[in-house]
Amino acid sequence: MNKISIRKVLCLLALAPAALLGACTGSFEDINTDPYAAGKDDMNNDNYIVSSILTGMQGWVIPLDVNTHQFTDIVLGGALGGYTADSNPGLSTRIAIFNPTNDWTRVMLIRVIPEIYTAYNKLKVNSDDEVALALASVIRVSAVHRVTDTYGPIPYSQIGADNALTSPYDSQEQVYDRLFAELDAALEVLRAHSAESIKATSDKVYAGNLVKWVRYANSLKLRMAMRLSYVAPEKAEAKVREALSEEAGGVITSNADNAQIPTQNNPFRVVMYDYNGGDSRISADITSYMNGYKDPRRAKYFTVSTFTGGIQNGYIGLRSGISIPTQSLLYSNMVVDYTTPLMWMNAAEVAFLKAEAALRGWYGSTADARTLYEEGVRLSFEQWGLSGDCEAYLADATSLPASYVDPLGKESNTGETGAITVKWDERGDFETNLEQIITQKWLAIFPSGFEAWCEFRRTGYPRLMPATNNRSGGVIPQGGYANRMPYPVEEYQENNAHINEALTLLDGPDNMATRLWWDCKVK
Repeated sequence: MNKISIRKVLCLLALAPAALLGACTGSFEDINTDPYAAGKDDMNNDNYIVSSILTGMQGWVIPLDVNTHQFTDIVLGGALGGYTADSNPGLSTRIAIFNPTNDWTRVMLIRVIPEIYTAYNKLKVNSDDEVALALASVIRVSAVHRVTDTYGPIPYSQIGADNALTSPYDSQEQVYDRLFAELDAALEVLRAHSAESIKATSDKVYAGNLVKWVRYANSLKLRMAMRLSYVAPEKAEAKVREALSEEAGGVITSNADNAQIPTQNNPFRVVMYDYNGGDSRISADITSYMNGYKDPRRAKYFTVSTFTGGIQNGYIGLRSGISIPTQSLLYSNMVVDYTTPLMWMNAAEVAFLKAEAALRGWYGSTADARTLYEEGVRLSFEQWGLSGDCEAYLADATSLPASYVDPLGKESNTGETGAITVKWDERGDFETNLEQIITQKWLAIFPSGFEAWCEFRRTGYPRLMPATNNRSGGVIPQGGYANRMPYPVEEYQENNAHINEALTLLDGPDNMATRLWWDCKVK
């Protein structure tokens, strides 16, 4: 597929509305016009344009495009969030060892933003259906919050303004404020039409059920609100209370309402995650935690390792951020098949978000934190068909995360491991209980690596192993972690006037060590 640059999107947006389905510059016309397709009127008669745009946009929240997905959610989110480890010994430049090339780090901005913006603008031109536009707005927020959580400041509010072909950057605070406002406006429309539905063919996620979309949008608002817990706690609390208010319309509380792309709409799922060809394996971070807890979900998440020579096999992950051994494919892989959906957000995550809100005194009482924490664990076990194993797991007051011992004897972990149990610590202080909540959330949202990376940056939990093969050239200190991705080279080439302004919005240089606006907890 041809790649669309932000500059080409701006070119498209600068055209008169009547020309939006026509030409721009370069290859953009090839991407957005089909000389053999039905005319606009014919397609509108069958709701074709609206359906194709909405489902197309849904495919860019967590990208269904195989190559894009590998960069955004495997080698970026998965590796930095403690879920996956690069396993191709031929890779000398990687995000996990802090020396990636521009091709590895540019994808969120250069690929996702243009696809989302082009589709959204095309919908506005071809439809005045307020429900469709509200859904598109929720989808756009779902995608864009991942982009700003990758880089920090991004071009957003002024894309295409005054017919300009380059765009200024918004601070991350401005982006979040705008995303909240867009979610609120969309929710107002969706609540007003919640007794209705849209065509199932227009919606891969909920098959047209608007009540479920309201619940998802409120849950997304809750996730984004909690992201601000350290940088803007008063705003975070206000948004949490809004999302959880009775008049909001509810959040996801049941696995039946999980936001996900089902199997029949996700033919690339196995290609994305089943890296038997050698690109990725399961990370030693998550296997160490789950082995220590004797977690029954392991058989649902991981394959058994395939070592020979007297090594006892089991759920053995490959450590991330190392010099990759030639035997890397012997470590555990991810369990995935054609029945596996692509998860955006599950009920367990929402329960853990509410548990943290309760712990902070923003929802119910602090005593509710334990109840909601245990609810999150139960929902996760139910999601994986393991409800019968849950109570014994929750009652375990002795098991701790295991120290990682590399079966090849090269990359064992001698550093700190987690010291929290699964059983809720009634005498624990705030940090102990927060670590319990975030750790179990991390285990429950697998394999959503990007969200795992965000929460690790925000809270410092779970306790991930540092890279042993740090190739950052001193940018990231030994034992440190990646906090963001640098801006694409293309932005310096095509948007130079504004990229230099954007650098003033960062609290540091344009590199992987600089922390985002909301990443301000003292760790």
